[in-house]
Amino acid sequence: MTIKSIETGGVRTPNNLFCAPLAGYTDFAFRKLCYSFGAGLCFTEMVSAKGLLYKNEATRALLHKGDGEGQTAAQIFGRDPAILRAACESEDLAAYPVVDLNMGCPVPKVVKNGEGSALLNEPRLAEKIISECKKSGKAITVKFRIGFSQEKKVAAEFAKLCEGAGADLITVHGRTREKYYAGEPDYAQIAAAKRAVAIPVIANGGVFSGADAQKMLDETGADGVMLARAAMYNPHVFAEILGAPPEWDKKAAIEGQIEDMLPFYGEKFTLVQMRKMTAFYVRGMRGCAAYRSRLFSAESIAELRTLLDEIFSEGRAQE
Repeated sequence: MTIKSIETGGVRTPNNLFCAPLAGYTDFAFRKLCYSFGAGLCFTEMVSAKGLLYKNEATRALLHKGDGEGQTAAQIFGRDPAILRAACESEDLAAYPVVDLNMGCPVPKVVKNGEGSALLNEPRLAEKIISECKKSGKAITVKFRIGFSQEKKVAAEFAKLCEGAGADLITVHGRTREKYYAGEPDYAQIAAAKRAVAIPVIANGGVFSGADAQKMLDETGADGVMLARAAMYNPHVFAEILGAPPEWDKKAAIEGQIEDMLPFYGEKFTLVQMRKMTAFYVRGMRGCAAYRSRLFSAESIAELRTLLDEIFSEGRAQE
């Protein structure tokens, strides 16, 4: 893949491999791991602007930033321009020089509130949101899908709208809302968005390897790629795309996440989170399918660590 830095509203990233905002996954400890493997820019989990307005502690916790993260961007969502601007200007986002506006989330509970990808159907409101948030002085990026439905793809038009409203960078997910995460991304729509604007365009969707990343760049002309599920299953994918061999010390990575999370989240949340992350990371290792049920029934961090010792004791190789 062609590697280059990206300029985003005065913030320069070391490369053009971005980690997507992933609800339930991209907490500060996971982002730290991705940065250690070479990710150029990571995003927080999707954060409710209204939740920040009402000082919701669970919402605010999503913005916790750890040491060694790099230039993390915060992603927020909502539909009220004034509330979204207030979130950008709040103390909660003071540590984040880049704020990403979510206009692509496809899940029903978000869409029914007129948020996420529902904003693709309200271009004037989307434009107002971007222009208001830009007044905060933050670098503003926008993540959106190529359309709400297969019958109405609007990637180029929406890209121009974002640029005109002041966005510094856009990320285009190459699927419509109705497609969720299924099927091959629509390279032509991403390419049309790229041709329509002068600001950087990051392509998202279906990138799981270096070959996928290069194909995405070749097909779309985009400035970089954003990895989502690939990073969730294998955060080392950033290093692999940058030229590192595929082997990585999974046990050390898991232990590192546990150690980072425990002081902030406590044992209960850390255990639940790391049971599922461990299941992702050891997937494909010889004999590890037998450990899956034991992983999800572990009742303490100590029990989880005992399982890790068993899983990695024989140096099981990747299959």
